[in-house]
Amino acid sequence: MNRLFRLLLAGGGGFLIDAGLTHILIEAGRFGPFLARIPAIIAAMAFTWVVNRTFGRSSRSPAVEGFRSWAIGITAALLNYAVYSALMYRAPFLQPVVAVTFASLAAMAYSFFGYSRFVFRH
Repeated sequence: MNRLFRLLLAGGGGFLIDAGLTHILIEAGRFGPFLARIPAIIAAMAFTWVVNRTFGRSSRSPAVEGFRSWAIGITAALLNYAVYSALMYRAPFLQPVVAVTFASLAAMAYSFFGYSRFVFRH
C-alpha cells in the first residue's frame, strides 16, 4: 500500500503538471491539443522520476535505474498519448483536460506495475 501511496503522490503532481501545461499551451494559442501534450508529458515524466527517486532508490546503479525508469515512463507516455488521442479523435466534444484525466489514469495503472516491479523493486 505504501508504494501505491507514493505513486499516487508522484503521479498526482505529474498529472497537475501534465494537465496544467497542456491547458496553458492550448489556451496561449501556441499549440493545438495534440502537440501541447508532448512538452507536457515530458515535464510530467521528469517530475515523477525525481519524486519517485526521493522515496527510495533501487539497489541498481543510477544508470540502470534511470534507464528502466525512463523505459517505463516512455511506454507509459505513449499509452497516455494514445488514449488521449483516441478520445480527442472519437469524442472531439470532450475538453482536453477530461481526455488527459482518462489517459493519465490508464498510464498510472501501467506505471504502478512497471515502477514497482521493474524499476524500484528491491
